[in-house]
Amino acid sequence: MIIKSLKRLGLFFAVCSLFACNYNSAVMMRTDNGFVFDKAPIDVLSEYIISTSDIIQFQLYTNKGTSIIDATAVPGSFKVGVSVRSAETYLIEPDGFVKLPILERTKLEGLTIRAAELLLEQEYAKFYVNSFVKLKVMNRRIVVFPGSSGKAQVIPLENENMTILEALGKVGGLSDVAKSHKIKLIRGDLKSPKVYLFDFSTIEGIKRSDFVLQANDIIQVEKRSDAFRNLLGDVAPVISLLASTFTLIIVINNLK
Repeated sequence: MIIKSLKRLGLFFAVCSLFACNYNSAVMMRTDNGFVFDKAPIDVLSEYIISTSDIIQFQLYTNKGTSIIDATAVPGSFKVGVSVRSAETYLIEPDGFVKLPILERTKLEGLTIRAAELLLEQEYAKFYVNSFVKLKVMNRRIVVFPGSSGKAQVIPLENENMTILEALGKVGGLSDVAKSHKIKLIRGDLKSPKVYLFDFSTIEGIKRSDFVLQANDIIQVEKRSDAFRNLLGDVAPVISLLASTFTLIIVINNLK
């Protein structure tokens, strides 16, 4: 009888071990031991880079910006000094090109906002005197998982040079269960993304925080695992019951 009880107790602990292996399985974006992270560039660009699927707001002016013009009108027939249209929005297509009024399809992917404005000013100079272009990306946003359950947030990139440290500040900083030495940034096509690792637990690590975010970046702060403590709290009543049962079996056997 005792041997049979011991076998049952052993089976119970085996089940608990399997449970422990799957505990906290909801944690996202794990990396295996030995995972090779991409090396963050040292000469980080301090400006936003236009990418595919960006929606840009486009305005065209003449006379170096003193008068707005209708870029959809036929060249030579536009009104000067009067805002005839509100700013239009255009999509950066999957091949990196955008279709703008009058111009042929123009590639803007990979350019900073200022570089794209200068390129378009040169192109529109063929039609207008002292053309002046103003661009703004309208749909820039990132996702931040700050290391605490249910606190993920979608953050709009309100300026062209928001850094990873500013983004963490936007969501209230790191939680008390977050690993400040294990902050991941996932960038690019999710089929083959670049994954960078940051350590903000030291001053030396903070020096790398001037890392300008791009649209659709994902920041994930790893959470400290409480699996053992939670598991212990869950199985303690069961262990207590089994121990009491096992003791009772021994007592009964001794009385026989």
